[in-house]
Amino acid sequence: MIEGGFIQFEATPETTTWAKAAKLEADKVLADPAMQAKWLRHGKTWFVGVDALPNDEQGAIGGVPLRGPWEGMIPGLPLHPAQLSVVYDGYPKKDEGESDKAHQFRLKRDAAHFDGLLAEGPQKRRFLKEPHAYILGIALTDAEACPLVVWPGSEEIMREAFTVAFAGMPAAMWSDIDVTEIYSDARNEVFECCERVELPMKAGQAVLLDRFVIHGTAPQSKAKPPKDGRQIAFFRPQMASIRDWLRD
Repeated sequence: MIEGGFIQFEATPETTTWAKAAKLEADKVLADPAMQAKWLRHGKTWFVGVDALPNDEQGAIGGVPLRGPWEGMIPGLPLHPAQLSVVYDGYPKKDEGESDKAHQFRLKRDAAHFDGLLAEGPQKRRFLKEPHAYILGIALTDAEACPLVVWPGSEEIMREAFTVAFAGMPAAMWSDIDVTEIYSDARNEVFECCERVELPMKAGQAVLLDRFVIHGTAPQSKAKPPKDGRQIAFFRPQMASIRDWLRD
């Protein structure tokens, strides 16, 4: 568990060099029409970019190794291709077919969530399918507009809720348990009890999130994202064993 739910790091020479190398690759991804068609959402104001960056399993990209002050704080798991999350001017516009309720949640609650629960079927029921170990975000451009938002203390509420939900159940069955209401009720408790904190970042800065912390993206207010978007690379490696997901 990460005390307080998150740790924000200042840019270092290593993280800045990595961010520059990653942005060169990001620009290629964002210029690809096929990637645009696959990942642009919300009136083309958000590029979702799951597994879009071509880094290796150690996080190196463009020949630049991934190094930073988070080393020693996280387990040495193989890394997936990082998510390239890019927010553009006007975020979030309303997609055709998007419900008013969903759009308002994005506007008023920053699309608050925690990762690893996937929505399945026409009713969008939630199941634990991706037991992440942590979330590491590195800003590739200045991310003062539409910053990452976190609710410190939410990690304790969510961890307790799922500990109760899975009590007495074999870990092999956790991914088959419908946790939709449990998740929704716990998240509502977070909104009532925890402070909302915005985390603007400059290129090269990083943030480490507890896997249970509720987080989201603030809608655009006065500040505008850079012309090439507010770009953040996110790593969410999965744990080797789902059983370890509820452990500190």
